[in-house]
Amino acid sequence: MIENPPPCPKCSCEYTYEMNALLVCPECGHEWAPAESDTEGAEAAGERVVKDSVGNVLRDGDSVVVVKALKVKGSPSGIKAGTKVRSIRLVDGVDGHDIDCKVDGFGAMQLKSSVVKKA
Repeated sequence: MIENPPPCPKCSCEYTYEMNALLVCPECGHEWAPAESDTEGAEAAGERVVKDSVGNVLRDGDSVVVVKALKVKGSPSGIKAGTKVRSIRLVDGVDGHDIDCKVDGFGAMQLKSSVVKKA
């Protein structure tokens, strides 16, 4: 049993209660699983939730590791799997490139969140 259930992600009602495995809002009737409340709350507040290839939520300033080799235009060698990238910034990029970062040896570039894992 949850001691202090989170407010409703739909209407922000504070009087939510637990019923079996779900949380229920008495005002709007919305039902949700407690594990979903973190990501739904961020989406309801207008924040964009970006997840890595494993499903971890990424935030600005996190460090990530590239999980597969990437080809880079104009470079004879690409970015190798296992390359660590520090201090990422989440952006609204083009074609799913939602991470802005600097990769050692390559400079500033954008990566897709589906090819990185949180370090």
